Amino acid sequence: MTDVRFYHMQQKRLEQALPEIVAKALERKHRIVIKAGSPERVTALSNALWTADPASFLPHGAVRDGFEAEQPVWLTTEDDNPNAATVLILTDNATSPNVGDYALCCEFFDGNDEDAVSAARQRWKVYKEQSHATSYFQQDENGRWQQKQ
Repeated sequence: MTDVRFYHMQQKRLEQALPEIVAKALERKHRIVIKAGSPERVTALSNALWTADPASFLPHGAVRDGFEAEQPVWLTTEDDNPNAATVLILTDNATSPNVGDYALCCEFFDGNDEDAVSAARQRWKVYKEQSHATSYFQQDENGRWQQKQ
């Protein structure tokens, strides 16, 4: 059973919210796969991880960088896990048939996009049917994550 967490973005864009979650996972010594919706989004998310905090470094890579097995964070559009990650982050309404192979899956969706909200609700139902543990986090007015019931 995988712990699946839904992150309902309302105050921040993915490029702002993602580095916070990645930093926390890296602090806990997790290896991460981030699946994006397109190669262009992989590039944009890579840039966001590089520039999120000038005082810190979020080590990551993608296909163009190589050294897949050594990357603590792997950005991809595929269902690969070359770095033996235990955390999967899904963005851009990306899905994966391999969610059950991870200890934790984080789903980010744009709360200002009704189609994204509807798709997230459908995925929530599927995860519940598959007996995964699900939880839901929403940004407060200051952009901090609050777990909701």
